[in-house]
Amino acid sequence: MLDLTKLARQMQGISQHLTAESIAARQRLERAEALLREVEGQQADLVARQQEWGDRLGFSAARPVEPLNTRLPIDPAPRLHTVLATDGSQIAPSHHEIAYCYLINVGRVVLHYGQNRYPLLDSQPEVFYRPEDLYVSRQWGIRTEEWMGLRRTVSEAMVLAELGEGEKAEAPERPTLAMVDGSLIHWFLEPLPTEARDRLLPPILKAWDRLRATRIPLVGYLSAARSGEALNFLRLHACPHPQPDCLTHCPGKTEDAPCQVFAPLRDTALWNLLLQPGERSPLWRSSSRILELYGPHHVYFCYVNVGAEIARIDLPQWVAEDEALLNSALSLTLAQVQKGYGYPVALAEAHNQAVVRGGDRARFFALLEREMIRAGLKNIGTSYKEARKRGSIA
Repeated sequence: MLDLTKLARQMQGISQHLTAESIAARQRLERAEALLREVEGQQADLVARQQEWGDRLGFSAARPVEPLNTRLPIDPAPRLHTVLATDGSQIAPSHHEIAYCYLINVGRVVLHYGQNRYPLLDSQPEVFYRPEDLYVSRQWGIRTEEWMGLRRTVSEAMVLAELGEGEKAEAPERPTLAMVDGSLIHWFLEPLPTEARDRLLPPILKAWDRLRATRIPLVGYLSAARSGEALNFLRLHACPHPQPDCLTHCPGKTEDAPCQVFAPLRDTALWNLLLQPGERSPLWRSSSRILELYGPHHVYFCYVNVGAEIARIDLPQWVAEDEALLNSALSLTLAQVQKGYGYPVALAEAHNQAVVRGGDRARFFALLEREMIRAGLKNIGTSYKEARKRGSIA
């Protein structure tokens, strides 16, 4: 039980710290805005420096592919359109349950606007119980619980591609958008062994190939994005050395490097000053190392003032380089945020369809127990620890 009396004594210190941090953040923001103004006239030179010294940089900086002073209004969405979204949840494996297995549940949403068609709101569950599903990851030092989360990302992409192909078969000319919650850049795959990564990334990219074939733009929507990739581009201008050779001039330095004049400021803080509601920033090409494996799906991004916040929108290269797909993706995304009162309604509904609540978990294991009894298994039950936690007498 939380002791609120003891907790209250710490609140004053927290408020004082936050006040001081707010003042410092404002100063960092002013410095970042001034740097951006200086860089606007030197963008081509800085891009050339970045390309020349990219392998010597100690930080990840995105590359702008449009003028830094770009502020473009987003077109209104057409009356007739469709939005697809998936999201996932899971029941993790536990040795304290009646059987060691896990479940992935992918929420599926298809919303039709102006078409007098019923939406699709459901979920697609899948149970994993075979040894090759449960233990294959341990050869690479990956826990089963972590592997389950990685497999969920693959399932979300594959289901989204299936929805896209089904929609285009019914209405090939209707504007359609495919959405996922979070970034399209799967940083978590980078440190994995090559053999493990090869079981995860290719199915995701093949699913995106299927969306590309149907000309359904794909976006990753990031609310409260924490990235600083765009601000890191300004560090090339803030570097006091003739060449931005971090490995030579600043070996081992991160937070106290001389070019780090606005950390830990986020991109969204800067674009909150510069964008009006309904406007987008310039497009940026991410330089994350994992994207070297993405091929035509290399990720670009921009920031959009959706009214409630500054959202980061991730886009595959084939969407970013196609003006029609880009405009359609951004207009339908903004419409989704407006319909969802600050967050895309399709993503919110996909989450609601996917989430596994306590009652769902209990029913899942009750169903599993019934099937095990039918199969003639005996001594079925949870561990004493799990049973005791569920029935505390304290």
